[in-house]
Amino acid sequence: MSHVLSEQALEEPIPAVASGPQAKPASMRPVVVLVVVFLATALWGALAQRQAAHSGTLPLPASPAAVYAGLILMEWGMVLYLWKAALRGSTTELRDLIGGRWKGVRDVAIDIAIGLLTWGAWTLLSRMWVSWSGPDAAASVDSLLPHRLHEIALWIVLSLSAGFAEELVFRGYLQRQFHALTGSASIALLLQAALFGVSHGYQGMFACARICVFGLLFGLLALGRRSLRPGMVAHAWTDIASGLLL
Repeated sequence: MSHVLSEQALEEPIPAVASGPQAKPASMRPVVVLVVVFLATALWGALAQRQAAHSGTLPLPASPAAVYAGLILMEWGMVLYLWKAALRGSTTELRDLIGGRWKGVRDVAIDIAIGLLTWGAWTLLSRMWVSWSGPDAAASVDSLLPHRLHEIALWIVLSLSAGFAEELVFRGYLQRQFHALTGSASIALLLQAALFGVSHGYQGMFACARICVFGLLFGLLALGRRSLRPGMVAHAWTDIASGLLL
């Protein structure tokens, strides 16, 4: 668990799609742990969808705020696992996985602008997808959305947490690890996107497929920018908008 990639692989920035293979991980355990966790989440989601099929919507939680608080803890638990377990003993830090450096206000503004443009592209693509595929037969997740003021506040915190943590785990860590294992940045891109999609199984099959495309888009953004920062902005705003604006 204490070693993930060889120093050569870990010290590389997020590679371009056309770059050559990296050294293989010294330990597969952190990768396996994360994959198992996300597949278990997918299974739980599929079961939740099956149980809610008769009602057409997922059950309303007794306390949405408590659900949001629990999910916030889970998101930061993933970050803690990367920091204290997956990267322990290596020369790589979390900031190395994030990539890029903000040297001034201009750099911040550029990444925010790219993030918002990516969100706009994703929103357009998502609407085209829904128009093409027709109504989703999956149980609705509307029961999980916020309504009260304190729920909205927690939803925003959850969205910001997910934008940071999930981009760090999927595009920052797993995409690099899959690249090191397969020797192909393209295969790594597909694998992390597929895992990202199925981990949202509670939203239904069509939503999972759509979120796989989301993962591809954000993975390409990470490769192109050699930084997770624009993707974190776009991811967080996508989640905020899905609960408050759409």
